[in-house]
Amino acid sequence: MDTIKTIEGDLLARDAKFVIVAARFNDFIVEPLIRGAVDALKRHGAGDKNIELVRVPGAFELPLVAKRLAQSKRYQAVIALGAVIKGATAHFDYVCGECASGLSRAALDTGVPVAFGVLTTDTIEQAIERAGSKGGNKGADAALVALELVNLLRGLDQ
Repeated sequence: MDTIKTIEGDLLARDAKFVIVAARFNDFIVEPLIRGAVDALKRHGAGDKNIELVRVPGAFELPLVAKRLAQSKRYQAVIALGAVIKGATAHFDYVCGECASGLSRAALDTGVPVAFGVLTTDTIEQAIERAGSKGGNKGADAALVALELVNLLRGLDQ
């Protein structure tokens, strides 16, 4: 295995520009995700001028805006953050499915990484755990995925 050429991304921000697109719905969960994403990017070398934040009403609106931002070619990666918490109706299933599908399609259609940092949980407690308590911070995780993919794609172009 030591002789096989391996291409993988590292976690150095260098000059990459990132945009975080975040849902306002369930803001008490999304805000810690945003803080986690920004902190992760800064810890890996991104400056304030290379991070922007765009707010949308909810998780269902994330794909449209993420795609538009990716198409702009102003950013090397989009980080999508939101929280969908299961309720008593099928609404959860529709929002989660369309959000995930749309964000994936945005990345595939534009060639720009769109990191999925949307919590899809059964309870508020599960969401809180994943937004910075004992379950870690999924916003930070999404930012690291975005950073790694930016560098991986750069490596593929060489």
